[in-house]
Amino acid sequence: MNSTFIDRTRLTLVLCIQRKTYHLFPSLMGGLVVLLFSTFPSHALLAKETALDNAPASYTVGTSDDGEMTILRDGKMVTKLVARSGSKPILWPLVGPDGMHLSRAYPMTAAKPGEAEDHIHHRSLWFTHGEVNGIDFWAEGEGRGIIQQTEAIVREIGERVVIETTSDWLSSEGKRILSDKRKLTFHDDEGCAAIDFDIQLIASDGPVNFGDTKEGSFGIRVAGPIKVDAKQGGKITNSRGEEDGKTWGKPAEWVDYTGPIDGKTYGIAILNHPSSFAFPTRWHVRTYGLFAANPFGVHHFVGGEPTEGVTLAAGNTMSIRYRVLLHAGTTTDADIASAWKRYEVTP
Repeated sequence: MNSTFIDRTRLTLVLCIQRKTYHLFPSLMGGLVVLLFSTFPSHALLAKETALDNAPASYTVGTSDDGEMTILRDGKMVTKLVARSGSKPILWPLVGPDGMHLSRAYPMTAAKPGEAEDHIHHRSLWFTHGEVNGIDFWAEGEGRGIIQQTEAIVREIGERVVIETTSDWLSSEGKRILSDKRKLTFHDDEGCAAIDFDIQLIASDGPVNFGDTKEGSFGIRVAGPIKVDAKQGGKITNSRGEEDGKTWGKPAEWVDYTGPIDGKTYGIAILNHPSSFAFPTRWHVRTYGLFAANPFGVHHFVGGEPTEGVTLAAGNTMSIRYRVLLHAGTTTDADIASAWKRYEVTP
């Protein structure tokens, strides 16, 4: 993987998980470390506990018989990399603070209370597009495209986990239209669990046209109680101060989707990096729970006739970069504006 891909194509998912102090805990070098209270004066013990509480989390990977990779932060699941769900690779579930699942369960499992069984192609977190050389990779079913993950390699385990994948975008007849390389880095960011998702689109088999359609591209389907239409306090807010339905189709540096689960507010924010293609991106975000950043769609959002879309010349690559934060509290509580400022200067 070349340095351009690593430096320029990164999407980060951050899960803000409260840290707790443990007196018996796994060492980063393996084994266990035990604090013996009788050997430390009280002030020394407090200092050691504080230092341990601020120590980097430990990241590990578990695999199942079907090849799914489960990413664990201090032994607790952050998400799973599912090589094929429906017609594409996905991350599911998205586990936020307090162990809350912030993405919809359906159709990976039975719908939870408050979830709609609609849009079967809305699978937790994914990256596709609705018109690629005229082929629909967004929806699922006969005649639609398939994104086939061909390789997933774990590169690093410890204070972070790095997984690199390759995928082919195939027509319904099995012809490759393009390929992509993704780098997922799971690590801590300011006390929160983070997932950096780097993707590079490659015109490996000739020129590729990404059509002008609202149906795309980097998508999340939020948990049922969070959506605005649940009328439980769900809210959409963007960096320009627009809210709910007024955020649809608008360019913005970031958008945050918040709402209550079990009486407490949680949120998912997607931030767009200035180095990303088509920054600031437009947002295909809906009050019924779809939350997507779309760097290719125009006319559905602004009116008029469709444009010619975006064509990637044969052999060229395209880099797209976002960060996703899964957080507790409102947009103001989580200070998403400051989070974007930190991300803006991230190399």
